[in-house]
Amino acid sequence: MHIGLIGGIGPAATEFYYRALVKLYAKADRRLELTIANADAREMVSNLEAGNKEAQAAVFAKYIDQLKGAGCEAVAVTSMGGHFCMDELEPLSSLPIISALPALQAHFAARNITRVGVLGTRAVMESRLYGLAGVDVVTVPGEELGTAHANYVSMAVVGKATDEHRAYFEEAAGRLISEHRAQAIVLGGTDLFLAFDKPGYPYPVIDCALVHTEEIARLAMN
Repeated sequence: MHIGLIGGIGPAATEFYYRALVKLYAKADRRLELTIANADAREMVSNLEAGNKEAQAAVFAKYIDQLKGAGCEAVAVTSMGGHFCMDELEPLSSLPIISALPALQAHFAARNITRVGVLGTRAVMESRLYGLAGVDVVTVPGEELGTAHANYVSMAVVGKATDEHRAYFEEAAGRLISEHRAQAIVLGGTDLFLAFDKPGYPYPVIDCALVHTEEIARLAMN
């Protein structure tokens, strides 16, 4: 299957998806067919913060049309924040969409994970992973959502984590584990791997981007 990715939101996440898919296909000794459309991160963030779901869905739909014209047979959005308009995008999309959400649900169920702490954009945190079924989702307090969102967006747009970003997210993750009894920390922003880049943490870390790419590869190869 020829995979289409809507990337650029942010650039580091796009590279993560590309590298992960290359590795998965190399491991399977399969040839990867992939085309990436480069979306505008600032436009997406603006629509995300304003809750303009229909506007962003229309933007994504145009990129999907381009990917279809390039021969793609299915498409994925390389951003958990970008999933905020999936319901609006699906009826507009000219290609099947491989969403991260069913893959995450299956991932948690297979590991008997029933309570997770999520970090990411305001939309992902406020929606508790878009209301994902079968798992309790905890996140930072309401008054801290703006701080967490700002830290994430500033990191994602430039594609680089500072020591301050790392310190903030690690401290927030620690609180979700110790105070809210989360079984694992979910990187609900596809650029959060930039901040969680140490070889090991004293709690399980589940990267939504990695779970998503594994599902993309599984579907595309089978």
